[in-house]
Amino acid sequence: MIMKSFLDDPPRFLFFTGKGGVGKTSVACATAVLLAESGKRVLLVSTDPASNVGQVLGVSIGNAITMIPAVSGLSALEIDPEQAADAYRERIIGPVRGLLPDREIASITEQLSGSCTTEIASFNEFTALLADEAVFGQYDHVLFDTAPTGHTIRLLQLPGSWTDFLNEGKGDGSCLGPLAGLDKQRAIYSQAVAALKDPAQTRMVLVTRAQASALAEVARTKNELDQIGIHATHLIVNGVLPEAAGREELAVAVRARESAALAEMPTALAAMQIDVIELKAANMVGLAALRLLLNDEAAVPESPGG
Repeated sequence: MIMKSFLDDPPRFLFFTGKGGVGKTSVACATAVLLAESGKRVLLVSTDPASNVGQVLGVSIGNAITMIPAVSGLSALEIDPEQAADAYRERIIGPVRGLLPDREIASITEQLSGSCTTEIASFNEFTALLADEAVFGQYDHVLFDTAPTGHTIRLLQLPGSWTDFLNEGKGDGSCLGPLAGLDKQRAIYSQAVAALKDPAQTRMVLVTRAQASALAEVARTKNELDQIGIHATHLIVNGVLPEAAGREELAVAVRARESAALAEMPTALAAMQIDVIELKAANMVGLAALRLLLNDEAAVPESPGG
């Protein structure tokens, strides 16, 4: 088996992101299994509100670290955004319930009722994995199967936005500041941001398909990540129809369309390290299928003009 470039000397943290439906979860799960079966201690974390990591691995997983019995060294965690948000709200409101006037409690509750709170709470959950040695120190690798692109970008932008709030006093923090322990969060967020931006600690892997629209979207994702100081260096083109699929008219047409899309991919993507994963006949559910996903001889596509 030819080892994929995104697995060449992998750092502790691996993020897999891309638009919905490109196979991020399958790739993340297959990578987690491969690393664990090579003797590494691996934690696979899903930050997708519609996570199906448990279904792919064939194990019931929830908002707690769960060992995967069939794969020694592999554990998984699905961060439930709503559950995280409920816990986050209660950590802030609980200590002052009965101490502050009802209208103040209602005001704080209202401030914490929006989608931003849900995203901050989710970010807090995996921030601990990035910044807390007590949590991630027992693992050689922590893999993140992220939500579809837009949600992930918003999530990764949060540390900067939250730091602005802390540093510049944006918004009414008179109650929330001391009660929510925001100064403590500032230090944790700073560590998380440093880890995300450090290629020695974190590798951001973009996953896409050999389709013009998917490649255009993942190019936008790369640009958005670059703008917040997180540089994705590896691109996975998943589900490419192999030559072994035959020479029938439909197969030839699909391969021609995919080859054209790859040849004309945006320049920013062509400069990345690119891995191709061939389309497999099996549905990517269960360990047997996952072990096959990264096992093909697909060549790296040529860059435009090359």
